[in-house]
Amino acid sequence: MLALAVLVAAGLAIASAPWALGQPWLNFVFKPLATVLIIVHAWRRGVPGDMQRRAVLAGLVLSLAGDVALLFAQGFVAGLVAFLLAHLAYLVAFTRRVRLAARAGPFVGYALLAALILGLLWPSVPLALRVPVVAYVLCLAAMAAQAAVQWLGTADADQRALARRAAIGGALFLASDALLATNRFALPLPASSLWVLGTYWTAQWLIASSLARRAA
Repeated sequence: MLALAVLVAAGLAIASAPWALGQPWLNFVFKPLATVLIIVHAWRRGVPGDMQRRAVLAGLVLSLAGDVALLFAQGFVAGLVAFLLAHLAYLVAFTRRVRLAARAGPFVGYALLAALILGLLWPSVPLALRVPVVAYVLCLAAMAAQAAVQWLGTADADQRALARRAAIGGALFLASDALLATNRFALPLPASSLWVLGTYWTAQWLIASSLARRAA
C-alpha cells in the first residue's frame, strides 16, 4: 500500500510538468509528499537505535529539505547543499558494515564516471557554481561507490541482498543527478521530469529498502 502511495505521489509530481498536465501546484504538493512517504517506509525498517538506520533516515530527511529547496527558482544552491549532506549521511550508513573504500574497484570506476560527466558538462556550468558542483559530484560518487563496496564486501546472503538494493540505489541516484545536470546546464531533455524524478525516487526507495525488514 505504501509503495502504491509513493508511486501515485511521484506520478503526480512528474505529471505537473508543462509536457504533461502543466499544473505546477501538483509539484509543490506531491514532490515533498513522495519523499515523506519514503521516509515512513524507512522508519518502519531497520533496528531502532542502529547507526545505519539513523544515517539513512538523516539522508532521507536532508533529501526532503533538498526537494523543498529546489521547488523555488533561487533554491538551487540550498538544494545542492542539502543533497550533498544527504550523500554524506548515506556514506556513513554504508560504512557501518564494511570499511570505507575496502575495495578500490568501485571507487576507481565511479571516479572515472564522475570525471567524464563533469568533463562533458563543465563548459556549461556557471563559474560561481563550479566549486559547489565539484564538491557535490565527489560526495555523490563516493556514496555510490561505497554502496557498491558494501554490497561486494557483504558475505551473509540476506545482508548482501539488502546491500545490493543500496548499490543499485546509489547508481540510480548518480544517473538521476547526471540527467538533472544535463537538463539544467547543457541541453533540455524531453520529458525531463520523468527521467530525473523517476530515477531519483527509485533510488531513494531502494536505499530505504536496504534497511532490514523489522521483525513483527
